[in-house]
Amino acid sequence: MYIPLFVGLLCFGSMMPASADSHEALLKAADTEVSGEYTRQRFLAVQKKPFDPADKRKKTLIIGDSHAQDFFNGVLENGYLANYQLSTRYIPTRCQMFSGEQGAENIQPKDTALCAASDNLTQAAAQIADADVVIMVARWQEWAAKLLPETLKSMNLRADQSLVVVGAKDFGRVSVRNYLKLSDDELRALSNKVDPKPLATNQLLRDSLGDKVFVDQQRLICGEGASCRLFTDDAQLISYDGGHLTPAGAKYVGQLLFANSLLQRFQ
Repeated sequence: MYIPLFVGLLCFGSMMPASADSHEALLKAADTEVSGEYTRQRFLAVQKKPFDPADKRKKTLIIGDSHAQDFFNGVLENGYLANYQLSTRYIPTRCQMFSGEQGAENIQPKDTALCAASDNLTQAAAQIADADVVIMVARWQEWAAKLLPETLKSMNLRADQSLVVVGAKDFGRVSVRNYLKLSDDELRALSNKVDPKPLATNQLLRDSLGDKVFVDQQRLICGEGASCRLFTDDAQLISYDGGHLTPAGAKYVGQLLFANSLLQRFQ
């Protein structure tokens, strides 16, 4: 009599809506202002930080947009790259990473002033040459992805330097208030249809760069399909806005990337 009742209580408990504390945690994680500051702050704190020639550790430069900021948070949340000097360079999504006039022609007129005032690969060239590991992360636009092989060639990386290109990620539309009534089991099972554009761009990069350079994080996080999970195994929200990561999401995604890709060798 007692064993079936106990099991039944466990099953019932797993189907109960999340507690008030869980609701508060979920709403806090979905606060775009607070979470947006989390996304940016540690990346910007070491932006353009010079490498110390007296420091014998190898040097890693992480370049890119807010997806690079997410990547950096995944590194720090898990203690990865602890034996490297770390520096970052921020290049907005609207400006992309490219070299040459052909790339510049693809900048939208409304973004010309922004991109003229922003960092770029030309300005970063000296620090790129000084780095042992260069990691480029972005929500790549199709035109920049098509130009990327030529862009990488123009960077003139040496044989003793390591290059990693990380693709975009997308979790679809996040509607937190719809999740408040769901149980932990339902949250873990929840998935969203994602934007097909980064999927197509990741495929383009995978075909042109290969798995010795390219890390398809969308595939590692979400699998092969056109949908993606929204919560970790312990029912914590992964993305607060459908594109960027909560602290729990950064830790979760970072573990996936460094356990299942060429990033393994840099732990």
